Amino acid sequence: MIKLSHLCAMGVLLLAQGCATTSSTQSSLGNLVIAEPLPINYKSEIALARLTEVIQRAEINDMQKAQLYYDRGVVYDSVGLRNLARLDFNRALRLKPDLVDAYNFLGIHFTQMQEFNQAYDQFDSAIDLQPNHEFAYLNRGIALYYGGRPQLAVDDFEVFLSKQENDPYRVLWLYLAEQSVDKQAALAKLKERAVAVNDAVWAKQIISLYLGELSQDKFIDNLTNDVSSNKELTDRLCEAYFYLGKYAQANANDKVAINFFKLALSTNVYEFVEHRYAKLELDLARQAAEQF
Repeated sequence: MIKLSHLCAMGVLLLAQGCATTSSTQSSLGNLVIAEPLPINYKSEIALARLTEVIQRAEINDMQKAQLYYDRGVVYDSVGLRNLARLDFNRALRLKPDLVDAYNFLGIHFTQMQEFNQAYDQFDSAIDLQPNHEFAYLNRGIALYYGGRPQLAVDDFEVFLSKQENDPYRVLWLYLAEQSVDKQAALAKLKERAVAVNDAVWAKQIISLYLGELSQDKFIDNLTNDVSSNKELTDRLCEAYFYLGKYAQANANDKVAINFFKLALSTNVYEFVEHRYAKLELDLARQAAEQF
């Protein structure tokens, strides 16, 4: 999250507005920008091999081994191997029970699994150990948001925003939670907070979309502006399509929202908040459909 020269050569496809199509999905989503999904970084594979070798062979104490387990867990998480990451975070905590960031990661994973009470416990542990751990407030806020406690989520997002008031993503998550409490008041507050966000930051356009100052078509048309690599494009699309999904969801366009979440997920930007929760959004949509 809070992260074209020769576009054809990079596998980028622009679906132009004037192109004829028989796909209801394409016509409902308008102009799309599609990037080649990110492959697993070879550096991550090398890091996993080296960390495993050190853990298995080196003569190290428990504190050092805990850090290595945590480091390997972070790499596993970054390539989408959540179960292996979770195993390593738990191993790290057994050896070093005050490893704050391991609690934070476990909380994220429990949120993704919809085990919200366990997620709260993990984030509470992180905050008890390190009260100024700002991302624990973000992640607990997200857990509370998806756990159906939007007002408590607002409280955590306000703490998170207070650390950096010009960050568009902090503004957006607070808005999403406030929107679940009072839509009109949330929109008014979003407009007030938007003033602090620099217009040069691309994500300011997401805020403009939500405020009705930018059309969806124009927002999508702007996605390739000032992008010079496929990596930059996939990062941006992961974010953009997640927030487009939330935008469609807020306007009762649930089928369109699902397609946007799938597009966010297709980027393979596993480390981004938007990728993590695009999957959760799809899980929740599937569960809702099964109830009818």
